[in-house]
Amino acid sequence: MLATLEKTENGYTATFNRRWGNTLEKVWNTLTKNDKLQQWMPNLEVADLRKNGRMKFNMNDGTGKAFDISILDYKETSYLQFEWGEGSVRFELEPAEDECILVLKEYIPALNNHIPKDLAGWHICLDMFHEVLEGRKMDFPKESWEEQYEEYKKIVNPFLNSDK
Repeated sequence: MLATLEKTENGYTATFNRRWGNTLEKVWNTLTKNDKLQQWMPNLEVADLRKNGRMKFNMNDGTGKAFDISILDYKETSYLQFEWGEGSVRFELEPAEDECILVLKEYIPALNNHIPKDLAGWHICLDMFHEVLEGRKMDFPKESWEEQYEEYKKIVNPFLNSDK
């Protein structure tokens, strides 16, 4: 399922919704435990999991370079929000009977031609997240990312064109 994009007072919000047949705890652990997190988002690492704590973004390019990302909001097993470029990304979890609903929101101050790539990346990361939940390992599927990128261009471009 593709994300939705809406114009807001402070820019734009892209929203991804996923519903998985897993417990809230399992989804939370996949989001916040480094051994699971790095299976679906290999650049991210939790360094200090709390509000005003930090994540690390590892370049993974052989240089050993990394930079810190501030955790803006946090509540154990409920939500995690951290900086993402000029904006931020928020994961919200909600139990639903034997399932868990995950909502990922990317808050985007201004659109540019890179945003469809970013949204396609989050889309694929959520697919990989699901594979981790199911106990399967998945390499980043570049071909699927390219397909999603084309779809997200169709979502973002009308906004880019209307802002001119």
